Amino acid sequence: MDEREGDVRWDGLCSRDAAARAAALEHLGQAVLRRGGAAAAPRVLARLLLLAKRCPFRDVREKSEAILSGVQELGIRIPRPLGHGPSRFIPEKETVQVGNEDAMMHTLFAESFATLGRLDNVTLVMVFHPQYLESFLKTQHYLLQMDGPLPLHYRHYIGIMAAARHQCSYLVNLHVNDFLHVGGDPKWLNGLENAPQKLQNLGELNKMLAHRPWLITKEHIEQLLKTEENSWSLAELIHAVVLLTHYHSLASFTFGCGISPEIDCEGGHTFRPPSVSNYCICDMTNGYHGVDDIHASPTVSISGSSVCEVEALMEKMKQLQECRDEEEASQEEMATRFEREKRESMFVCSSEDEESAPTRDVSRHFEDTSYGYKDFSRHGMHVPTFRAQDYSWEDHGYSLVNRLYPDVGQLLDEKFHIAYNLTYNTMAMHKDVDTSMLRRAIWNYIHCMFGIRYDDYDYGEINQLLDRSFKVYIKTVVCTPEKTTKRMYDSFWRQFEHSEKVHVNLLLVEARMQAELLYALRAITRYMT
Repeated sequence: MDEREGDVRWDGLCSRDAAARAAALEHLGQAVLRRGGAAAAPRVLARLLLLAKRCPFRDVREKSEAILSGVQELGIRIPRPLGHGPSRFIPEKETVQVGNEDAMMHTLFAESFATLGRLDNVTLVMVFHPQYLESFLKTQHYLLQMDGPLPLHYRHYIGIMAAARHQCSYLVNLHVNDFLHVGGDPKWLNGLENAPQKLQNLGELNKMLAHRPWLITKEHIEQLLKTEENSWSLAELIHAVVLLTHYHSLASFTFGCGISPEIDCEGGHTFRPPSVSNYCICDMTNGYHGVDDIHASPTVSISGSSVCEVEALMEKMKQLQECRDEEEASQEEMATRFEREKRESMFVCSSEDEESAPTRDVSRHFEDTSYGYKDFSRHGMHVPTFRAQDYSWEDHGYSLVNRLYPDVGQLLDEKFHIAYNLTYNTMAMHKDVDTSMLRRAIWNYIHCMFGIRYDDYDYGEINQLLDRSFKVYIKTVVCTPEKTTKRMYDSFWRQFEHSEKVHVNLLLVEARMQAELLYALRAITRYMT
């Protein structure tokens, strides 16, 4: 985040000290309003709008609103938000409103704002699950800002490369700003071919990790570690791999939850006046967006069939538990069920599936735009089986990461466990429900799509618990997230809370990240031995 734009300075606003913020706000107000608002450039006004709506500190929100009012009184047009809250899929009134959060959420918001200089829409959706959000923010902060093998600008550039693989302009835009803020060379943003050869060499690994991680071999690792003056060290490569997998899976969350553009980014605000009369600044900061509100999607009523759907799912869980207690399938049968589920998963696709060419704006950050997950399955090729007991996160990956990039293995392990074990013992309107069977089916289905098999799991349970619309959603969000639609989000688990659907996305994020990591770390281990 830039600290200075002309006479306008933003540093100090993120301070936890109220006096420091007050001094910064006073200076900001004077800088923007002096000389008849000469410093009130569109970018500055958009940033003020973001602060008025999204800063966790009330004094900053109120002063930013007052400055915008002052600018408006000078006859300068001010921006207003577009869209309806942090997610296009979740009605704004059902998300946490900044300023109305509880004490624990406020602490998380303040921490995020102090370290990132913003309270982004991903955070405002993830906060449905504060325990997970705390672990996520701690891990992301460590990867991007704490001591580590890679320089800061490399970290953000790798984030851009990873997000661009899925055409995720939301994450690309955030990290372009961060990259410039930490001193990155603007020329690199003209395309990957303008970045150092060392980063260009990472392109192939980025591509395979994002779409076909089962193809990664120790030879790919060797090429990166032994390319003379552009070689990577093992520690640098581990850092890069964790960043790539983090941003591939965060792109899944961004599309899976319909994250809206940030207010100060393109698509997040407009300077056009609303067509509804009597519009004023107080409406804007209270979340009234003028005529756009008319187009908000109607709330879907819960039909009788939807209520039956959750009852049927609970009944299946009960029956499967009884079957587990009565009989156990042979190892041969378990292996057959896995192969069947893996094969079927390759052909799960949405009726809305159509090719979409990546925009030049995002595609310039990576090479080979035609390379994707779908091409692989279309040609009738199969994903090889990766047996979890031969190479697992707990027994192998965790220690390798911790050895080469201290503390990160621990942070990732904690995040994986929180996502996997997170439960409120509820399902839609039902309380005191053990959801462990359902959570395991979702996690194992994702790993199954990546060819990863757990010998002790009966993959026949997946077809019992996950219906087709849910499988389509999971496959799309995990493999081709840029093709996720609101219709897909709305069509699975129709009677469940939005917080439960966000919870599903946390499982998708972490299962996908762990699957990618396992393939990369196994190749690194093979190279080392």
